[in-house]
Amino acid sequence: MKLAATALGPEQSDFVAEVTGVDIAKGISSANTEFIQTAIDRFGVLVFRNQIINDEQQFAFSEHFGPMELATGDVTAHSDRRLSMKVNDISNLDKDGNLLRRDDRARLFGLGNMLWHSDSSFKQVPARYSLLSARVIPKRGGDTQFADMRAAWDALDDELKEECKNLVCLHSQLFSRASLGFEDFTEEQIKQWQPVEQRLVRKHPQSGRLSLFLSAHIGAISGWPVPEARMYIRDLTEHATQPQFVYTHQWRPWDLVMWDNRMTMHRARRYDHTQPRDLHRTTVSDEVSSLEQL
Repeated sequence: MKLAATALGPEQSDFVAEVTGVDIAKGISSANTEFIQTAIDRFGVLVFRNQIINDEQQFAFSEHFGPMELATGDVTAHSDRRLSMKVNDISNLDKDGNLLRRDDRARLFGLGNMLWHSDSSFKQVPARYSLLSARVIPKRGGDTQFADMRAAWDALDDELKEECKNLVCLHSQLFSRASLGFEDFTEEQIKQWQPVEQRLVRKHPQSGRLSLFLSAHIGAISGWPVPEARMYIRDLTEHATQPQFVYTHQWRPWDLVMWDNRMTMHRARRYDHTQPRDLHRTTVSDEVSSLEQL
């Protein structure tokens, strides 16, 4: 089958595409890499169906698109990890494959994935691409939603665009988890997740399009009073996640979804915590801070 990228639905005609004609488990050629790179630059979200892969195959595929990031953004101790440090464990399972208790610390921390966010925006060099593979999905719920931050930017009025352009925000997982009432951090984690600066407006290096760089990890705007900053970010987030900007992905087993964090925000949706939900994420790091990109 010939490699193709087909837009999913008229509402997201330039936002989400399904890629067919590739078997990730077998590896990809340089021509396939170039095709997928062009497609992700155009759409921002790519869906690959029926990709039966293991973690090593997923990581090898991801490596074609840039430097890889280690899974250092959770609260699970190394001795309790279920997956290698190359792969983020987006699940409700412990290292033995059992369901986490409802009050388990790792599960409660993971509920932050249900907030609108951009992966690793709390790191000096944030994520470029995320690739999420669905191994086990619940019978109902557990969808992932994506918001097109380019379209959200385009829809702002000129006065608000001008105000946003030079703003710098402070990102930290301490902010996002505290908004849910989770504050069970070690001293090491508090030190590790001190706020980092990121631009509020980014320019995509390939397309040249501007987008809002929003995330639940934002807790302040440089030079602004905190209450005013948080209200401002809340207003922008409400604007950017209106239905016309959002695609909801209903997972099928062995879907792989790849997205560009430089032009999207995403969040998981609720599901029955007594059912397993097991997704594995590999993450491609950007090469510089957003402060160097506009």
